[in-house]
Amino acid sequence: MSHQPEPVVIGHRGASALRPEHTLPSYETAIALGADYIEPDLVSTKDHVLVARHENEISGTTDVASRPEFADRRTTKTIDGVAVTGWFTEDFTLAELRTLRAVERIPDLRPGNAAFDGLAPIPTFDEVVELARRHGVGVYPETKHPTYFSSIGLPLEEPLLEVLGRHDPAFIQSFEAANLRELRRRTPLPLIQLIGGSGAAYDRMVTPEGLEEIASYADGIGVATSRVVPAGPGGRLLAPTTLVRDARRAGLVVHVWTVRDENAHLPADFRLGDPAGPAYARATGDVMGWLAMLYDLGVDGVFADNPGTARAVLSGRSRRIAAS
Repeated sequence: MSHQPEPVVIGHRGASALRPEHTLPSYETAIALGADYIEPDLVSTKDHVLVARHENEISGTTDVASRPEFADRRTTKTIDGVAVTGWFTEDFTLAELRTLRAVERIPDLRPGNAAFDGLAPIPTFDEVVELARRHGVGVYPETKHPTYFSSIGLPLEEPLLEVLGRHDPAFIQSFEAANLRELRRRTPLPLIQLIGGSGAAYDRMVTPEGLEEIASYADGIGVATSRVVPAGPGGRLLAPTTLVRDARRAGLVVHVWTVRDENAHLPADFRLGDPAGPAYARATGDVMGWLAMLYDLGVDGVFADNPGTARAVLSGRSRRIAAS
């Protein structure tokens, strides 16, 4: 019987269940908990240095709103067709950005993380890669809004590849196919086409024909878990799709996002506790059961906010296989 390689554990924004996302403490925690890869989302500064932030608008993940010296930087921009108001990395030099400190993005669900507010600066991509090299783990960067950044003269591809070099192991991911096609011409590193949980363009990507097209420029897909196991009314899971099988037939690996510990982020089938309780949304559900289901369906990797949980489930599976 053929044996698939063990799925990889990807520390989503580091270990964002336990530390404010996209900080060196978050990445360090992910590595300590057994992540195979750490995932920085990349945006650019005004002086064209890549830094790790989930979005280029940073009012929700830094203390910029409380800094009077930057009050005049608040503005409204159109990013990928959406009007966004706030402070943007491309309006700060790296030196200015480094004076800010990270804060927890969702403190209502992760109040423990707020204890770390104000401690960590915004890391550069170079620092994240250096951390990965020291610890012998992979990096899994995502280019955020690459078309937008190219339009303002700050393309992400060149500095991305310059910093990444031939770091191994590594994946590069993007929602934008054009960005991946450009990268395919310039790097042998494996590329991952991200696919959202809804939308006509993404619906076409997960058809057998769409997967064959993706295979012409990428090595795998990174999909919302709902593409593998959809949810019905009330958040209850329905029958799994054929996506994993179809993707494998096209020669693509399948990584799924995002597994999170909190009831608020889990399918209804895996939530635990009293829904009327005040802490129900942030309480930990049966995330190990959810992970086991995804692994049983044959996914090749999981983006996890708590990579320690994903590693523990894999370790238990390995022990059972060895004993059988």
